[in-house]
Amino acid sequence: MGGYSLLSSRWISDEVDVINPETGKRGGMIFGSSPCLCSDWGYDYFRKIKKFFSEIGMQVFENDGSYPGNVCASTTHAHHNGLGDSQWKQFAQIQSLYKWMRARGIYMNVPDFYVNSGTNKTGIGYREVNWSLPRERQAVLGRQNIYDGLWTRIPSMCWTFVPLTQYHGGGAAATMEPLKDHLVDYENQMMQNYGSGVQACYRGPRLYDAPETKDLVVKSIDWYKKYRDILNSDIIHLRRPSGKDWDGFMHVNPQLREKGFAMFFNPTNNEMVREIMLPLYYTGIIETAIVREKEGETKEYKLSRDYSITIKVTIPANSYNWYVIE
Repeated sequence: MGGYSLLSSRWISDEVDVINPETGKRGGMIFGSSPCLCSDWGYDYFRKIKKFFSEIGMQVFENDGSYPGNVCASTTHAHHNGLGDSQWKQFAQIQSLYKWMRARGIYMNVPDFYVNSGTNKTGIGYREVNWSLPRERQAVLGRQNIYDGLWTRIPSMCWTFVPLTQYHGGGAAATMEPLKDHLVDYENQMMQNYGSGVQACYRGPRLYDAPETKDLVVKSIDWYKKYRDILNSDIIHLRRPSGKDWDGFMHVNPQLREKGFAMFFNPTNNEMVREIMLPLYYTGIIETAIVREKEGETKEYKLSRDYSITIKVTIPANSYNWYVIE
């Protein structure tokens, strides 16, 4: 159980907001206007947050806006001296909150990169307005975000997005609802997110709207639970999505029975058959890999001197396929 707070990206008042050094007024900052974290209002905000979590006992905190790095030219805010120390003191203020929460085991969703200050999860790197594209483009965009966002972070450190209802715009072509009418798109979104280990914010009033939709959701979640350990393991980047040919990634973990888990996606209207090289060095497998397509029969592959194997993969049109490596 947790709570959400909107901190920075909003207007409070002329006395509280950060002052633009170029104009001497609020506004025109990184997100338009934001409260100064070193005003009396800012200090009172952090006091209230700490008291709330101490007394209620919630274990999840989502801080929207966080602190984007604004400077503040105010000379009347009580807790910084002026423009020169305003950025450092605001940064120290937000850091102190996250360190306080980390010390109490509170899980933090924060859409800015404060993982070195104690936060647990941040956005993978999407632009919200891009989720107004048509559904099939959203799927490719989502995998591009997954591919690009997991070079320096593990999957569980990131979240992505699935707009079940219209978000910003795009009309019916961009909207997953009614879910029962777009089961293929819904399944593709769930499988690429659960398959990468990157959880999403599913924005809408419901996860299913008909028995067939519920069956799809249950099937997808059961699949994720079965392979959860390997799906939350480190990722090897195989091929970046282009929307023109296959793309994919592979999880690796030498400590598990499933030492590798490869997923391949086909964004086109035609079935694909490809020979794909899998680099297995980080699986810990030395000589022979046992590979199966989904829950099918296994096949043995001798590793090359560079610890790779080449497998023949069939990927259905507008769909995906997956392989387990033991």
